[in-house]
Amino acid sequence: KGDTLMDFARLYSLGYNEIVEANPGLDPWVPPVGAVVILPTQWVLPCCSYNGLVVNIPEMRLFFFRRGAEPGTTQVFTYPVGLGRDDWKTPTGTFRVSGKTINPQWNIPESIRKEHIEERGDYRTFIPGGAPDNPLGTRRLELTLPMYRIHGTDIPWGVGMQVSHGCVRLYPEDIERLFPIVPIGTPGSFGYQTIKIGRKDGAIFAEVHED
Repeated sequence: KGDTLMDFARLYSLGYNEIVEANPGLDPWVPPVGAVVILPTQWVLPCCSYNGLVVNIPEMRLFFFRRGAEPGTTQVFTYPVGLGRDDWKTPTGTFRVSGKTINPQWNIPESIRKEHIEERGDYRTFIPGGAPDNPLGTRRLELTLPMYRIHGTDIPWGVGMQVSHGCVRLYPEDIERLFPIVPIGTPGSFGYQTIKIGRKDGAIFAEVHED
């Protein structure tokens, strides 16, 4: 009693979209006591470059591929993300990680500042690093793709939703796991695959996400 699907989603590093799609008809905010909840914790890998950071936009999920300990193997880490709203869409494209910052200061772009002034009378030009309402959270990966970053968040329930101004948001605990293992210079891409096909042990799997 009192648990929401978002509580389970965060516990198992799932986004809001994933746990809702896996449990159609179940109220995500007030599920009935005793309900059986499906946790979608297996994924078909996005095609086809198994190297560096890959964000699949319709899936709202990030994959990090790096060389495994054994020759010829690849290690995979994956985390749910929050992405850009319809009016600030996360773009497709390639990039490299150009920098890493702990407790980054957010210098508010003028277009976003204008929105803050109109919506809530907030005239600040920046939010200092470490502030509880800093939308970048405590860790930020800078990218060569102008204006876009991969970072934490001060609003964890936004993971798995279109809530940002285009940047990629991770749960605070997930960005803390990812941050130290991604070297500067790591390649990456923002891709758009609504359908993924994979094979395991002779069986074919299809994974489909809303466009």
